[in-house]
Amino acid sequence: MDKISGWRTKIFVWIGLPAIAFIGLMLGATDLGPAWQAKGGSGTPGTFTAVDEECSRRNCEWHGDFVATDGGARRTEVILYDAPDGLAQGDTAPARDTGARKGVFSTTGGSTWLLLTGMTLAGVVAAVAWAVIVVRMVRRRRQAAGTPAPFAPSH
Repeated sequence: MDKISGWRTKIFVWIGLPAIAFIGLMLGATDLGPAWQAKGGSGTPGTFTAVDEECSRRNCEWHGDFVATDGGARRTEVILYDAPDGLAQGDTAPARDTGARKGVFSTTGGSTWLLLTGMTLAGVVAAVAWAVIVVRMVRRRRQAAGTPAPFAPSH
């Protein structure tokens, strides 16, 4: 039983934690600021026109074009995050461009900010946990070899 538990733990520590950290930090943190700005009502107001709906097993997302109300900014082939229910091809919806990599945010609000916050926090926690595990492992190995561990407090 220990061997099964041992190999699972090793896989989680050496593959799982770094993967969670990478995914959480790279996917979550890149659009975290723009999502929070949209939640707070910041950004460039405009109109999103629905062009194409892409669905997976769990959700659907609308791709289309965004035009700023002042006529300045225009983005094509962007995602409308937190799209309102009942949106159909050719429909328009009010949106905000806050600089997210792949899309704009619906002004009706939604939970994208919460999802990105959770992903980023999970990435930070996984990165810190992995770093702590690695430092402890190095300390134990050095202590077992009889050499002082780095970061060890001096007496």
